[in-house]
This record gives sequence, structure tokens and C-alpha cells, in this order.
Amino acid sequence: LGDGTVKPVINAGDGVGEHPTQALLDFFTIFDELGLSLDVDNGNNTADNSHTGPLVVVLLGDLKHGRTVHSLAKLLARSSLKHELVLRYCAPASLEMPAHVKEYVQQCTNVKQEEYSDMSEAVKGANVLYVTRVQKERFETTEDYEKVKGAYVVDTSLMEAAPKGMIVMHPLPRVDEIS
Repeated sequence: LGDGTVKPVINAGDGVGEHPTQALLDFFTIFDELGLSLDVDNGNNTADNSHTGPLVVVLLGDLKHGRTVHSLAKLLARSSLKHELVLRYCAPASLEMPAHVKEYVQQCTNVKQEEYSDMSEAVKGANVLYVTRVQKERFETTEDYEKVKGAYVVDTSLMEAAPKGMIVMHPLPRVDEIS
């Protein structure tokens, strides 16, 4: 479609692959909420930058089918962030971040990728907790879905253990992953 028009075409998403428009909104929200700035104009950005240290983003839930996390991980990795970026992937064993996304991110500089199975460990020192639902419609059988449904639920005890000031984000719709 983009080759046949002189007007820009923006990909709003494609099934389980990507969701770049959601990633742009999430990217802006993270930068706005944390007071981050980009390294633009050869470092001459005068925007206020209240964040110090690495940016630690935990991507939690269905990372295999979650097109929002695919796009967000790539966008954060490609950004001109002035800080080290740490992407922490926390998902049930059958729903890990796809290899092609991790390989893409690995090509970017200033990015560290970590994998966790324990969400209370994953949120230690985190600035952002990005939660996705387990997508029932992506499973071939109800039994497969039931095995991972509710594997990770953000609750009061997790939030009490999380760093003060950590922001929690969710692309919606929500099922039972945040209580």
C-alpha cells in the first residue's frame, strides 16, 4: 500500500506481529512520566532530565503474542536515550519474548536484555512495569490457556515491594493480570 501512494502510511498493527502506534503512545508516556529526554541535536537537548541511572523496563505477561511489547522493545532500543536501557522480560515458559525481537534489540547499542521468571525479582530497581494479558484467543486449546492463565498477577504485595515511583502501564484490554 505504501508504495502506491504519495501520502505516508502508518502501520497501526498486524495481528501478533507489531503495534507501532501503541508503542509510540507508550514511549511518550514513559518519557513524560519519568522526565526523560532524548539525545537529539548532537546532545544539545535542553529539555529537563530528572531521571538518572539506567532506564529499567519490565515487560510482563504474554510476550510471545503481545504485539505491543514487540514494538515497544524495538522502539526503546532504537531511541536516542541518554541512559543505559535494561529490558527485563518476565513471562511464562511458553510465552517468552520471540527470538526475532531479542535479536533485533541485541543489535542496538546501550541496551541490556534480561530474562526473569519471578516477577518480584524482575521489578527490583525497575522504573516501568509494562503488563500484558495472556491472550486466550491465541491458544489452540483451552487446556493450554488454562496452564498459563493467571501465572502473573500484579497485586498489592508486588506493588509494596516495587520501587517507589515505578510506573505501571497496560495496553488493554485487561483480564485478571492486575488485581
